[in-house]
Amino acid sequence: MIMWKCPKCGREFKNNNQEHFCEKPKTVDEYISLQPENVQPLLNQVRDTLRAALPDAEERISWSMPTYWKKHNIIHFAAFMKHIGIYPGDKAIEHFAEHLTEYKTSKGALQLPYSKPLPLDLLTEMAKWCYETGNHP
Repeated sequence: MIMWKCPKCGREFKNNNQEHFCEKPKTVDEYISLQPENVQPLLNQVRDTLRAALPDAEERISWSMPTYWKKHNIIHFAAFMKHIGIYPGDKAIEHFAEHLTEYKTSKGALQLPYSKPLPLDLLTEMAKWCYETGNHP
């Protein structure tokens, strides 16, 4: 049952005012520029952290999210209304569970609320672990 149609792009969604991209971003720069102004610096911090942790990885958009790739997806991130989602895969969430107790997690995902400082050292460790172990989301 379709409840809402985006007036800009015409796509139909089950939820009213469903968050989406009318036109999918093609680059990480474009993705970040489409986010709210107050969220962009946080996304850039995550991006800079992942770039430094994964210097050999290619930066691309996959699943409509900024992604770091080297023969397979290594880690993704995305902006939401109240948090940044980090997607390192379920094995990484299990491996780092003791460091994630103050965050909301689900299978393969970590939510970093805008109200807390970003755990950039932890993101570095997670990204390197995902790359070195071949774990992917």
